[in-house]
Amino acid sequence: MTTSTRRTVLGVGLLGGAGLLGGCSADEDPPTSAPPGADPTTTASASAGAVPDFDPDDWASVRAQFPLSTELAQFAAFVLSPHTAQVSAAIAQHRERLDQDTDQALHNGYELEEAVRHAAASYAGAMPEQIALTDSTTMGIAIMYGGLDLAPDDEILTTTHDFFSTEDALRLASKRTGARVRRVTLYDDPATTSVDELTTRLVDAVGPRTRVVALTWVHSSTGVRLPIAEIGAALADINRRRDKADRIRFCVDGVHGFAAVDTDLPDLECDFLATGTHKWLFGPRGTGIVWGRDWDPLTELIPTFSGPYEGARLSPGGYHDFEHRWALNEAFAFHERIGRDRVVTRTVEQATALKQGLAEIDGITVITPADPEVSAGIVCVDVRDLPPANAVLELRALGIVASATPYQRSYLRLGPSIVTSPEEVDRAVAAVAELV
Repeated sequence: MTTSTRRTVLGVGLLGGAGLLGGCSADEDPPTSAPPGADPTTTASASAGAVPDFDPDDWASVRAQFPLSTELAQFAAFVLSPHTAQVSAAIAQHRERLDQDTDQALHNGYELEEAVRHAAASYAGAMPEQIALTDSTTMGIAIMYGGLDLAPDDEILTTTHDFFSTEDALRLASKRTGARVRRVTLYDDPATTSVDELTTRLVDAVGPRTRVVALTWVHSSTGVRLPIAEIGAALADINRRRDKADRIRFCVDGVHGFAAVDTDLPDLECDFLATGTHKWLFGPRGTGIVWGRDWDPLTELIPTFSGPYEGARLSPGGYHDFEHRWALNEAFAFHERIGRDRVVTRTVEQATALKQGLAEIDGITVITPADPEVSAGIVCVDVRDLPPANAVLELRALGIVASATPYQRSYLRLGPSIVTSPEEVDRAVAAVAELV
């Protein structure tokens, strides 16, 4: 099936999960707590009468769907997303149903969860069976690396640029299996790195015992975006020369690329990708997905409540913030209505303008590459003689909300997105100029 076909034929459909898991036989109707004739899988639409419609072609109208303070320019909203009016309405609706009749709401929840997997697949150009639902990127990373079958003489190849969640998940995988973890540095100067350098350094580091390559799509430490598809194609060439048992599994932390880069997940040429949906997608807090090309290499770590079918079996069971998980539909619908490509273009255009403006300030060093091919929405800078945490406080006093990268080498970090504007980018540049 072609990419365009995948994205157009997948709607928010149901596979009958409630019939299998809610105590009904395949021939029985699933239970419903909705009024007669109503659709129990509806999210915000049933209660969205109180939510004004918006114009997806008007960026001011898009911004108005977020309750973020308009007195501040919000360049740190991507860290943990605010909820749109549509997402908040859906959460409220699902919470009300849970409070009124928890048992019935949980039965309906199987259908709602399946609808979310369909919505995620439609947005990401994937198939529903390739989607597992999680609570965060960290949970997804644990599913990837904890579920792989490795031997003591196997090697996990990763980098010196990854976040704690990947580093510790690999430590635990090594402790469990005895596999060795080896790290490679992909760039010395992030601002001047290139697709060729990033790909070459990674591929050159692959050894005969490498069984897993563990990478991060966009480094939150520097804003560098790895050429995942190019690296995946190179690893596929290596795998073609190997026996099946010796092939490399390519795993990606995709959280700062998902909804910030316009690509279908299958086109990334990786095997697994974990992401939170409460960052650049601006989905409900406490939600995430794992995409898997083929789930066979992974053993589930936590028993699932979602059924035996592929994708669902990798969705950890237990009780979650169900009203948030079920409302994830609205976040995907919000982006689909605007257009994934338009959302990404808006982000990249502002990030590019921000980097250009900051580069002209004496005393400011832009750490993130100027080239959009190796960057996304994150923009990191070094402010001469001013610690990043201090810069964050001073910028807030000037009306700009920024963050500091949580790494040993910390930078001031700004993330333009659909909640910021070109005018606010200009304000941010002027404010940073006042720091030096």
